[in-house]
Amino acid sequence: MMWELEYPFDGKMIMRKRKSFRRKLLGQPNLMEKKIAILGGSTTHDIKEILELFLLNYGIKPIFFESEYAQYWQDAMFGNEELAALKPDIIYIHTSNRNITAYPEITDKAEEIDNLLERQYLHFEVMWKKLEEEYHCPVIQNNFEHPYFRLLGNQDASNPRGRTNFITRLNQKFYEYVVNHEKFFINDINYQSSDYGLREWADPFFWHMYKYSLCQDAIPMLAFNVANIIKSVFGKNKKALALDLDNTLWGGIVGDDGAENLELGQETSMGQVYTEFQSYLKGLQAQGVLLNVISKNEKENAMAGLGHPQMVLKPDDFIEIKANWEPKSMNLTQMAEELALLPESFVFVDDNPAEREIVKQQVPGAAVPVMDKAEHYVYAVDRAGYFEMTNFSKDDLKRNDMYRENVKRSALQNSFANYEDYLLSLKMYAEIKPFDPMYMSRIAQLTNKSNQFNLTTKHYTQDGIEQAAASDKYITLYGKLEDCFGDNGVVSVVIGEISNGELNIILWLMSCRVLKRDMEFAMMDTLVQECGKRKISLLKGYYYPTAKNGMVKEFYKMQGFVKVSEDEEGNTVWQLDISQGYELKNHVIKVNEGEKEK
Repeated sequence: MMWELEYPFDGKMIMRKRKSFRRKLLGQPNLMEKKIAILGGSTTHDIKEILELFLLNYGIKPIFFESEYAQYWQDAMFGNEELAALKPDIIYIHTSNRNITAYPEITDKAEEIDNLLERQYLHFEVMWKKLEEEYHCPVIQNNFEHPYFRLLGNQDASNPRGRTNFITRLNQKFYEYVVNHEKFFINDINYQSSDYGLREWADPFFWHMYKYSLCQDAIPMLAFNVANIIKSVFGKNKKALALDLDNTLWGGIVGDDGAENLELGQETSMGQVYTEFQSYLKGLQAQGVLLNVISKNEKENAMAGLGHPQMVLKPDDFIEIKANWEPKSMNLTQMAEELALLPESFVFVDDNPAEREIVKQQVPGAAVPVMDKAEHYVYAVDRAGYFEMTNFSKDDLKRNDMYRENVKRSALQNSFANYEDYLLSLKMYAEIKPFDPMYMSRIAQLTNKSNQFNLTTKHYTQDGIEQAAASDKYITLYGKLEDCFGDNGVVSVVIGEISNGELNIILWLMSCRVLKRDMEFAMMDTLVQECGKRKISLLKGYYYPTAKNGMVKEFYKMQGFVKVSEDEEGNTVWQLDISQGYELKNHVIKVNEGEKEK
């Protein structure tokens, strides 16, 4: 990770040092390769180069196709051999208001303006549908920025003949398309240009000199936002916040000032600032972001502050609360382990620059935003795009409950001397079946998110998942797990490819939040049963090591497979012959037996 590419960044410096940054970033291990097509309505070369930097910083190595100048529509509608050969994983359409071909005239009637709007919109809709039909991959489309001049002055926004009004209505039609197309995403350059400053963003010099639809210095902001959408599609979002308390969630130091004297609520301006920040965090929690506390405090004092009547966030809103005097880097590492998350899943939020620097040095991969002024806390977290929203599932809504239930499971485990007795006490029920349309989105999401328990580290788009499910050449299984504490949702995925009467297990992954509950044995038992139905007797498994999946190095050995080969890089091949019988390994989870035990 390069901190120079973390928000807030220096766009001019990035443009200047792009080549040296690229060399450093390409040296990272275990980069995820993704094929990305950029279809531009203006010059896109610099956008491509800076987008590459941000994606590399997220662990994604892009392989690009870039259309010739202003050939976005032609390449989409009439085909391009290079684009077709690439078979892109994602398509980014970089258009701007420079690509709107006609605007209303001051003499136009309402019906004429409506017809013009529809023609402009259909120009794009027909292209999106063609791309969906041809490539079946996610598409990112810019909306339109406001014009940099207003012929009608302030009435340009409200008068149907105004360009601002026309663009606003056109943008709204784009948003309506999003509602019914889950693999279609808007890159909001209308907001980005306003945030940057429309006068600078739309400087006509760059259009007339270079055919750039935005000024050169704004390219990093645009590329950063597109990169955030792409990394979200491919499961690279952060998952959790680790929050300081004093002068972060409230004003003041609870141990010195007392809970009753903290700055919170509407009575003071700074109290309002902290309350607004908490409200923002509460909104993130509603989207599935896990909230946690790491504070250098006595636990009693921390809980007193959290119990303040003006707190928006209550103690129950946090999955874990670590209030002690241990190094925060140590607390964060321990918290990640307890929640079965990678440390890089966390955003560490603390007003103290010394604490931030220690975490940056000691916990590689964790995001550490600069929290300089309380008034800017929302900006610092929001603008960084840690939690960019693309797909939103029921599991996202329930994520906080799922992790909270895991804490209860851990407490229950401590009361049992025998681990199998503990597992039986959970009264677990699993639904393990071939891929179902109801869960396709979640299954695709899992293939892009799971790193620690992913034996081959393959990643799939939803279209790839659907193709595997529809083909007789594959055995597919998803696993849902419930217990007496709640529903964990879809937590495991297996894809096996049938070849010459053998099954090659090309994907096996599981969410780490259900580790050590024998779900992997239940999946294996069901996989063997599916092989039996198809007269398959030999199963082959593959393990490809990464920096993150060492925990499953001996997974197939545990399942009874025999290792048949290993290369210099540690890639291993295993096989299991079930022709002489197979002994069931799961004894604690009921599988596909109707209603789970209440």
